[in-house]
Amino acid sequence: MPRLFRFVQLEVPWPLGPPDGRYVVRRHAGEQPDHVLVIGTLGAPRRGLLRGRRESGAESEPDPAAVATGRGTVIPALAFEDADEAARWLRDADRDEEVTGALAILNRALHAHRVATADPYAHEVARSDALVLRLGYGEGEQVADGRWTDAVEIPLAPGRRKREAALRPQERLAAVLGGRDVTLACETLLLRARADLDAGREREAALQLRVALEAALAELAAWRDRGDLGERLAALADERAAVAEAANAALQGGLAPAQAEAVADVIERLEAALRARSAAGFA
Repeated sequence: MPRLFRFVQLEVPWPLGPPDGRYVVRRHAGEQPDHVLVIGTLGAPRRGLLRGRRESGAESEPDPAAVATGRGTVIPALAFEDADEAARWLRDADRDEEVTGALAILNRALHAHRVATADPYAHEVARSDALVLRLGYGEGEQVADGRWTDAVEIPLAPGRRKREAALRPQERLAAVLGGRDVTLACETLLLRARADLDAGREREAALQLRVALEAALAELAAWRDRGDLGERLAALADERAAVAEAANAALQGGLAPAQAEAVADVIERLEAALRARSAAGFA
């Protein structure tokens, strides 16, 4: 009887980065694989490969550039007992949980690719980046080749709508481009800390947060009279020691659970402080 495996598949409007192929994923060397990740590139080749390197005239109404799409398929290594179990799983599976887990595996690979290639512009993906999301099952070779026995397309999520709404992104963008507001170093550092935390990279998150917090306390001082921002900054200043302790633990190799919780808490509170600054508007 053929062995059936479940999968989550995502497509984005750019090549994912790593060379196309199958990658065995395990947590530690010597352990049994827990996932197989299949990276593929679909669709039209990139424009540069079509046109060469010489300068040419530009049409006044050009057609859209031909682009490739990237496909990532995450396949857990544990097979179903039989077809009935596979069908029940597809019917009852928690869609959000399956997608979140698959994105963690895919982004682990993309992070490793960024580090291995020393390419700071290689990036991970969010659910909101997807052109399509699929959940299904099939035989091993079948799903590795992008086919399946049965599958469903999952509705695409709108991304972090709640957080974006609070930050009023369009108004903020116009204010920055129009010279009525500035982007702060602490914001960039905090975004990196958030991305690391969400990806399970607690050590990196702690180290990023230490610098982000110090930058925020210095940069946000000019707005401390806005609403309750002064109180928020005073409370965050009290967390310096806890954040420094977590960062020092990260340098030594790892964080204790309480330290990891402290990092997550301060990241959330610093995000709230930045939202409070933006909520007052941009003069």
